[in-house]
Amino acid sequence: MADFPTESSIQQPTTATQPETNGSSAPNQGISADEIALYDRQIRLWGMKAQERIRNANILLITMKALANEIAKNLVLAGIGSLTIVDHEVVTEPDLGAQFFLNSSHLGLNRAEAASPAIQRLNPRVKVHVSTADIRTQSPSFFSQFDIVIATDIDSPNTLNLINTATRLNSRPFYAASSVGIYGFIFADLIEHDFVISRNKSNLPTPIGPETRTRSITAVNPKPDNPTLQELVHKRELYSTWLLASDLASLPAEILKSPRRRKAVSPILSCLRALWEFITLYGTPPPNSREALAQFTRICTEKHKALGLPTETLTSEILRSFLQNVGAEIAPVTAVLGGQLAQDVINVLGASQQPIQNFVIFDGDKMEAAVYALHPEGPLGKALFSEAASSTDAAAAMAAGVQNAVAAMQGSDAATAALLGGLGPVDVNMMGGGMGFNGIDQSGGLVPGLVPEHGLNTVLPAGGVGGLTMDPMGLGSAPLPIIPGPSGGDVVTDFTGLPVTIPEANGNQGLGQSPAQGQGQGQQQ
Repeated sequence: MADFPTESSIQQPTTATQPETNGSSAPNQGISADEIALYDRQIRLWGMKAQERIRNANILLITMKALANEIAKNLVLAGIGSLTIVDHEVVTEPDLGAQFFLNSSHLGLNRAEAASPAIQRLNPRVKVHVSTADIRTQSPSFFSQFDIVIATDIDSPNTLNLINTATRLNSRPFYAASSVGIYGFIFADLIEHDFVISRNKSNLPTPIGPETRTRSITAVNPKPDNPTLQELVHKRELYSTWLLASDLASLPAEILKSPRRRKAVSPILSCLRALWEFITLYGTPPPNSREALAQFTRICTEKHKALGLPTETLTSEILRSFLQNVGAEIAPVTAVLGGQLAQDVINVLGASQQPIQNFVIFDGDKMEAAVYALHPEGPLGKALFSEAASSTDAAAAMAAGVQNAVAAMQGSDAATAALLGGLGPVDVNMMGGGMGFNGIDQSGGLVPGLVPEHGLNTVLPAGGVGGLTMDPMGLGSAPLPIIPGPSGGDVVTDFTGLPVTIPEANGNQGLGQSPAQGQGQGQQQ
């Protein structure tokens, strides 16, 4: 039996022991009589099989702030197998306002270490692990040890991009969530999630096939204990990544074609998209800044228009209120969001309920938590990478997102640079589905790093200059040159059809033209 996780920074409270599985839900024994008595009410609600899955689940929870407090409490009380909490920050005065695992004696201590004893006391049967490492320094293989990954209150959209990419490579469900004062969101990328619902039979047979763009019925069987009146309907939901859903995806067609429904869409969706872009371009908006308000208003107006929403629903009062809430934690809001996310994790583990698809937008002014299925055009689920090249727009969007995510990391802190440096060679063969880190092509395609003109190939040596090329069609030609590594760089890249020039740095130089001009190249001396 392998210990988990292997990183030396993972610690356990004295009351916890090492888990006996390596991330996959492989139970060593059935639920004991004591556990059945302890979890009796919830077993009656979702059944013994679902409780067994919950009992053997290993969950990763990133950033231990107020929202994560709520999620940890709900999951631990539900009886998951183990919880690993990761946070590299220390407890400060603002943390005491909405985080019930902390008190003033914890000031200056690491947030994860400070919270873990109280979490453990909630349910001694759950194994609680602690990591004080910056999540951005973890290798992609780190995420393979967990059944579900939850990232909370991460300000940088680029960090969420990287974490979600790692979870996709390891076929792990991913959640992102954050509270913004009285507002907030939950995002889910479950890749492809199968679940079974029990319902009464209708007079007509249930058809096999698509129900919506994301959901389809894959099988229908009579319910064993009541085959005449009830049936088990097997369904599958398909998802897209944070990169595509958070900014590039449009609202569903059934909303866009209805003026009434477009008017009902929460303007907080536009505000959140504007906030993510503002942070990427300028950092966290400073409080009471007229310049920040003007910039944010401009970006938010553009996002609102891009979503096809009526201008009258985005008012100056909403914009001002949203900006004033940035950086705030309010306990009732985190309780609502944390409860909904934890419940969805339980539903996903139990595989007997409809999961979130795929964005929840919480508006505390109206006390509404609207759910929107935000997806780009093209394939979803596992086919998102392997078939994205069939859509020029989708391939271009993915390329642009990769460029933005890595380019935004330039000049960032050492931890981010170390993460980029630690990725090693990466290959995404969009046509063949080949994806891998550090020389491993997980689907049996080309070995990453050896064929730099195939798929997406990234070489980012720690402390050096990295590069990236992309061939969305996987045809072996590379019109896109490499882009700068974490310590500066050399490169001309063009994902948009326009030539880009970056000054020489560290003895490197780059030359290139836009794909429209027929070629592009990067050279490293």
